[in-house]
Amino acid sequence: MPQKEHCPNSTTDYSPDILGGNFEKQTLKLNNDYEGAAIATLVRSKCDRPSDKAVLYIHGFNDYFFQEELAKEFNNQDYHFYALDLRKYGRSYLQHQKLNNVRSLKEYDEEINLALKIIKQEGNNHVLLNGHSTGGLIISYYASRNPNSTLFHGLICNSPFYEYNLSFFERKFGIPLLSSIGKRFPKSLVPAGFSEMYGYSLHQDNYGEWNYSLIWKPNHIAKVNLGFIRAIHQAQINVQSNCIINIPILVLHSDKSIYVKKWTDKLRSADAVLNVEHIAEFANAIKGNVKVTEIKDGMHDLVLSKKEVREQVYKTMFDWIKSQFKNEN
Repeated sequence: MPQKEHCPNSTTDYSPDILGGNFEKQTLKLNNDYEGAAIATLVRSKCDRPSDKAVLYIHGFNDYFFQEELAKEFNNQDYHFYALDLRKYGRSYLQHQKLNNVRSLKEYDEEINLALKIIKQEGNNHVLLNGHSTGGLIISYYASRNPNSTLFHGLICNSPFYEYNLSFFERKFGIPLLSSIGKRFPKSLVPAGFSEMYGYSLHQDNYGEWNYSLIWKPNHIAKVNLGFIRAIHQAQINVQSNCIINIPILVLHSDKSIYVKKWTDKLRSADAVLNVEHIAEFANAIKGNVKVTEIKDGMHDLVLSKKEVREQVYKTMFDWIKSQFKNEN
């Protein structure tokens, strides 16, 4: 029997967010799961002018929402900006939980549904979903399973996690084997497989320009559950195999990937997490109105790239929005 979905919170339930300024948040109470109580957090930044347009941002793995500039760019385009810290991430992490621990990406449907209903209740009639990395996979998977929803109207995927960045043998045999084991033993742990160098390229304490919580987004990533490996793998199978998305989708990725174990400034002009050829291959395999664009010298999170690069990212996004949704702009 499906669990009862909680009603959306009142719009008066917002409180000031850690980002300050006009950012505010509200806690979304979720159904208990295999670890106990769970929450998600909806962050909001409203634009200054009256608008019925909004975007909902979904972060990636080992991440949370801190990209203030992204919100301001959408606000400047008359979009109210919302972001979710998913269960067991960032603002939503509870002490009894393991970070990022889910056994199916369908678990996130609960908070996405709640957030979209709140956004609708707050007067927004044109809504885009924007997801980075695992967030890009999440929104693609969600959209493919909700083809008749009236709560969202387009997708923007920033370096979506459509495939593991591994060798052919590891992708075709290793991951399916771990996924199968993860069905029976979801708590078993394996290395996350991400280099600390990506974090070094972002955070201002190292070689980057951004300031964010190293507790919520650490450079060194702890081991992940096999249940999480399975959750990603099952969603990737969906996206890679006859996936149909019946609303416009923009997929952005860097023009190159980089594989290094020691610091080099080249890390600040390439994707240090995913294989960009995989992103392009599986994005182009999606059936629907799909536009795939590479961004020269982009980092894995394209909106954290160098200033001139992310300016190109914003121009690409908003040009696409204007071309696809002429009646909304």
